[in-house]
Amino acid sequence: METPQYHREIDIRGDVCPFTFVKSKLALEQMERGQVLRVIVDYKPSAESVPKSMKEEGQEVLGVNQLSENTWEILIRKVR
Repeated sequence: METPQYHREIDIRGDVCPFTFVKSKLALEQMERGQVLRVIVDYKPSAESVPKSMKEEGQEVLGVNQLSENTWEILIRKVR
């Protein structure tokens, strides 16, 4: 599957919850509305909790894709 165009990427492999969400949120805060953030994680619970928390914050989760056995990308569009 081809990754949609994104404006910024953060690679936070090695981090665990809640730091993965906090770092993702901070990155989004520096972006313009409508831009897409690509987050790379290697902690399965983060691949589930970051999208859930982002939706609760009112952001749009475009997708969660498994890139390898232990790596996921999360695509988030900044809505607010």
